[in-house]
Amino acid sequence: MAGTRTRGREADTRAPEGLDGALEDDAQGRGPVKSAERTVRILEALARPPYTFTVAQLQETTGYPRSSLHALLRTLVDLHWIEPPTPGGGYGIGAQALLTGTAYLDRDPALPRATAAIEAIRDEAGCTTHVARLDGGNVVYLATREAPDRHRSASRVGRYLPAYATSLGKALLSERTAAELDVLLPGDDLPPLTEATVRTRADLERELEEVRERGWALERGQNLPGTVCVGVRVEYRIPATDAISCSLPAELATDEEVERVAGIVQRHAGRLARELRAAGVR
Repeated sequence: MAGTRTRGREADTRAPEGLDGALEDDAQGRGPVKSAERTVRILEALARPPYTFTVAQLQETTGYPRSSLHALLRTLVDLHWIEPPTPGGGYGIGAQALLTGTAYLDRDPALPRATAAIEAIRDEAGCTTHVARLDGGNVVYLATREAPDRHRSASRVGRYLPAYATSLGKALLSERTAAELDVLLPGDDLPPLTEATVRTRADLERELEEVRERGWALERGQNLPGTVCVGVRVEYRIPATDAISCSLPAELATDEEVERVAGIVQRHAGRLARELRAAGVR
């Protein structure tokens, strides 16, 4: 990797101990690149709560041999993808991962306009607003604009949640066919995030039918207790990949307030979709 920082010593181009056999298999095209796949799985593990893992915890999570795991961790530390272990032996995500992740946002042609839209919604509705994208059976938050005072939520850029547990995801899933839903959400059981989370495909499909009839999605405490969210698709792609939502405290989410917020989000999402199509963003 050109220009990689190596903390004052020359980069070691030899295969880390324990990986020679895997790299040999990779070079001969016998299947997935094991070393690369293992590296990605380690980073994915460290990106989830509690965000700091010891070697033993990573071994339990990934199932990788300890020798290979140690070698990969040393390499990731040297390249600044993860931070050196804490006094307690815990590894965490490093600065290079942040720099690489923000490049996804920086290159996205839709995001600047989407960010302006959620700021306008926040100012008009008085709620925290989000824009997210469907990624398989999940949604990933691309931008969040917090409302002042009490209208705050726990969502943030980069948060990854099951689509079935969010208004953003329900808005996007409602446009998918039954066959597409089978691919995105295989099986009937849906692991719950809270007591209110929809738990079966049959129940989800009933909710998605309501979304189709209403034109916007509603979620009450299904991923964060005490919070109600309204979600609307941004239809500049077919099928839509992005959605916008507003979050408000449950005690303020009367039927009238939810309808008011939904109308604001629909209006701005429609305007955003028209702007993106006119600009040729696909």
